[in-house]
Amino acid sequence: MIPPHTNRFIARTFEGLEEILAAELQSLGAENLEIQPQAVSFTGNRELLYKANYFCRLALDIVIPVAEFSATTDDELYDNIKAIPWDGFLTFRDSISIETILFDSNFTNERFTSFRVKDAIVDWFKAKYSRRPSVDTENPDLSFSLYIEGEKCKLLLDTSGEPLFKRGYRKQTGMAPLNEILAAGLITLSGWNGEINFVDPFCGSGTLLIEAAMIAQNIPGGHFRKRFAFMNWRDFDRNLFEDIKRDARRKLKVQDCEIFGSDNAPLMIKAAMQNIKNAGLENDITLRHEDFLDTSYEGPGLMLTNPPYGEKIKEEIMQLYRAMGGVLRHSYPGFETCILTAELQALNEMGLKPVKEMLIVNGAVECHFNSYLLNGEGESVETTRVDSEL
Repeated sequence: MIPPHTNRFIARTFEGLEEILAAELQSLGAENLEIQPQAVSFTGNRELLYKANYFCRLALDIVIPVAEFSATTDDELYDNIKAIPWDGFLTFRDSISIETILFDSNFTNERFTSFRVKDAIVDWFKAKYSRRPSVDTENPDLSFSLYIEGEKCKLLLDTSGEPLFKRGYRKQTGMAPLNEILAAGLITLSGWNGEINFVDPFCGSGTLLIEAAMIAQNIPGGHFRKRFAFMNWRDFDRNLFEDIKRDARRKLKVQDCEIFGSDNAPLMIKAAMQNIKNAGLENDITLRHEDFLDTSYEGPGLMLTNPPYGEKIKEEIMQLYRAMGGVLRHSYPGFETCILTAELQALNEMGLKPVKEMLIVNGAVECHFNSYLLNGEGESVETTRVDSEL
């Protein structure tokens, strides 16, 4: 439940996407935004909390900060947890789950630490009401996460449930699928808004294509999801949430651009087709079983892709990127090209001058996200280079 005194929330995301997540939240009505490492703090009401979960494309989850304190022993942890006025968050009729994540801490056993948090909550209720909440690790009414780094402890209440990148459409994946939030973030960083054509010639299981179509049609990030954690809360306002979804349906748009995807692996095309069908976008995205070297499109358009890297021997990677440079010059006139890769040396082999360079963390891998402009004759446009380290 949302405590009556609480109107501050935290949206968490990938490193490099904090600023565009802040802009997304602001467009939904969030106030007092504070950009933090891999997160954005903001204030709002119940309606905004529901909207942030349902509309956001760039947030991993939305959490409510419960408490922040220092502790180095189990007893200190227990005392700090028990000092929280818990009837502002739940009742003894509710079920709870506790997850603990430890970073460089005196605490070494995450499971035991979670038990101590549970004990403190239960003992608080037993002392005040002679009743206690139950523990449910499968489908709890409220889920809490405790993060301990060194002596610093943060207790958070989850409002999302499954991470928000689990849109609900992706059932098939490849070897290294691009996360949906990162895919939406790359499209947002490129500036593409559905007014020109979109191409991904290394489409894999189709995540970039689907996220592009969702942006072009104004489909909310949570459109395909059935559940959010806040729907289990006793004060869940179902009518308000239905109004939010009804308003979102009224704002859906007709896609005015073409979205094309291709891959040279038949299994990836099959997976992409299934995911696209799951999203109901089979009439809005064109797929081709085609090698990148054989692709050709005329601009204006955006080619945004995540080509193979780290999966082959170095010389094969270099040959691929050298070939990519030639294909982009001769077969993609009038296109802006955005490439995400961990292979900086390989990017240089393309022989194109980037107009913008960013660093993006993909999982544990630091990647380069470079943009290139090609004029109508297929030549790289000479512009001032922009270095941006998000």
